[in-house]
Amino acid sequence: MMVQKKFGPKEIALGAAFIVLILIVLTFYIWYQTESIRLGYKIGELQDEVAFLKEEIKKLEAKKAALLSLGEIEKRARQDLGLQEPSQDQIIYEDFEIR
Repeated sequence: MMVQKKFGPKEIALGAAFIVLILIVLTFYIWYQTESIRLGYKIGELQDEVAFLKEEIKKLEAKKAALLSLGEIEKRARQDLGLQEPSQDQIIYEDFEIR
């Protein structure tokens, strides 16, 4: 005849606590891995967005430089605003004495 050892309340509580601890550690590990993967994807998306915005900034700076060139300003002043070169009678010269 075999003698079967019975587990007392202390041993059952200790076993249950150990199982709960293992489940908590596994849950944390799975959460950590999932969060790491999610953050990796997010970082990739943000890096793509930064690259796109940098390219957009370069395009806008080139457009700004083109619009601020003296030739472009003069062309727009003549075409859009109807400005013309001043005639000789419109130019006033002031004689400033330097002391």
